[in-house]
Amino acid sequence: MEVIGVRVDMPSSSPIALLREREGANRIVPIFIGAPEATAIAFALEEVVTPRPMTHDLLQNLLDDLGVSLEKVTITHLEEGVFFAELDLHAHDGVHTLSVRPSDAIALATRTGSPIYASDAILDEAGYLEDTPSADEPDPEQSEEVVEQFRDFIESVNPDDFAS
Repeated sequence: MEVIGVRVDMPSSSPIALLREREGANRIVPIFIGAPEATAIAFALEEVVTPRPMTHDLLQNLLDDLGVSLEKVTITHLEEGVFFAELDLHAHDGVHTLSVRPSDAIALATRTGSPIYASDAILDEAGYLEDTPSADEPDPEQSEEVVEQFRDFIESVNPDDFAS
């Protein structure tokens, strides 16, 4: 899978991460995510460097410092509308698999360049073909407007907005 971007779903105004198959039918899987994770993913995709590390930067720094690498992310299943994912971490003592929210996994993978996979069941259940979007998808003009609104948000957001 490849991360093709972060968008805002209309009319809910909720951010979504869009993943697309690299091979096969090129189905797209939309995953609803939180605003901080949307910002983290968008910053990583745009290679924005913040003055202080954000949470996912901290996690990457921690893994690097411990000599642990993120081998892959797998979106494993969908249960009652909720996606589940796993991180495969390679450490000196072997591979460790951890359950994680897909949004956090995607944010980390975009920083490390690690591959993202989705099970066939996920693609069959939640994927759609780009050429034939679902009836819930906005028209292209509306999509461009939503993308522009999100770009405005990304340009105006300050990492300190997410500080505790």
